[in-house]
Amino acid sequence: MHGSPLSSAMSIVAALQELLSVAQTPLPVEEAVTMFRRRNISHNHQENDSLQQEAKVNELKAAIGPLSGRSLQYCTDACLRRYLEARNWNVDKSKKMLEETLKWRSNYKPEEIRWHEVAVEGETGKVYRANFHDRYGRTVLIMRPGMQNTSSPDNQIRHLVFLIENAILNLPEGQEQMAWLIDFTGWTLNTNVSIKTARDTVNILQNHYPERLAIAFLYNPPRIFEAFWKIVKYFLDSKTFQKVKFVYPKNNKDSVELMKSYFDVENLPVEFGGSVKLEYDHEEFSRMMTQDEVKTAGVWGFDSKLHHLSNGCSGAELAPEPVRLAPPAS
Repeated sequence: MHGSPLSSAMSIVAALQELLSVAQTPLPVEEAVTMFRRRNISHNHQENDSLQQEAKVNELKAAIGPLSGRSLQYCTDACLRRYLEARNWNVDKSKKMLEETLKWRSNYKPEEIRWHEVAVEGETGKVYRANFHDRYGRTVLIMRPGMQNTSSPDNQIRHLVFLIENAILNLPEGQEQMAWLIDFTGWTLNTNVSIKTARDTVNILQNHYPERLAIAFLYNPPRIFEAFWKIVKYFLDSKTFQKVKFVYPKNNKDSVELMKSYFDVENLPVEFGGSVKLEYDHEEFSRMMTQDEVKTAGVWGFDSKLHHLSNGCSGAELAPEPVRLAPPAS
């Protein structure tokens, strides 16, 4: 694959400018030339990697074949890249993974889950979308397993899937990933989910939302959690495992600094070492989720109003006044 004459000329100009820049540095000539060559090699490698990845995306697109409806809408180039990344750019493995997701989405219909169907799961604020982003513009989900309030694993997973879809819906343009903040205040074995539920949750995240999770901070988990973690970690693939970070504010300052490298302390709730008071208002959050359903309907091309009415909701619930849990982060 060859670039256009214009792009080639621009690359030559950029290379000459870089050579002049290096030549002006107070380095011996041989060292300056060596530095330039290394930079040029690195630049060429990046270009080659980009071209190879683009070729892989096109190869996967051809392997999947013609799509229609929501499957076609789901399989954007960015989506295909995430599946390729999750399978180390192996097209056959990525194809199998993507086809399994398309089948799952066709059956589970995550985009059609409505807030009123899962709202009871969120009454205590055990999982919700934060009103701030991390330093990279990622949507943040806050999880508080100590606030567990229900006993149905299926409904708990359905609630989480709804919020993952909502987090994706609210990603800024150009950003594909989210971050998780998990607060273990009040967590006990009695409030913990079962091993099976944990495994099912991990499978959905890894297999049907590949490369959506950028990082997950487990903040100050109690020692007893270690026994549970020793089992759960075997369900994680190596990529996901590397994204899980334990933060111990009293015993491990490095973990705290790592967390601060991802978040502005002025945005973080005090429960995570920040300066903001954490307040969850279920009624306001419900209004925000209901309003987001209008966006979801627009994205996926179904009639939100008719869907609400068919589920026994009034039209007045469709588009409430916009609300915020707190002033937007600057």
